[in-house]
Amino acid sequence: MAKVKKIQQTTTQSGDTVQTNRYESTDSAARAGNAQRTLTNLVWLIAGIILVLLAFRFILSLLGANTSNGFANFVYSTSHPFVGPFFSLFSYNYHYGISHFEVYTLFAMLAYLVVAWGLTALINLDRR
Repeated sequence: MAKVKKIQQTTTQSGDTVQTNRYESTDSAARAGNAQRTLTNLVWLIAGIILVLLAFRFILSLLGANTSNGFANFVYSTSHPFVGPFFSLFSYNYHYGISHFEVYTLFAMLAYLVVAWGLTALINLDRR
């Protein structure tokens, strides 16, 4: 069972007395669990940022966004390193006018999602 230490603090703000309670764990297993949760959240945050960036890329190319626009250029140039390994994975392209259906971007999104899931499963392996 985790040992929890209660810390009571009293501070005065504008003449009012405010009492706050804070709880800290003194158990090393609980601290390790907190570190695992923090690392898991960090992995999902990074994966979420990558996935949102790739989703913007997919939508912009699907709608035929002007690549000389600042936002579109930023999205394409920033997401290029994440999509680059998947460019030659498929030999077909879908074009309709200026619209471009990037299958490799969808596959990259799936791949990064699976990698993030695998990393978090490895991080939390001993918690199960």
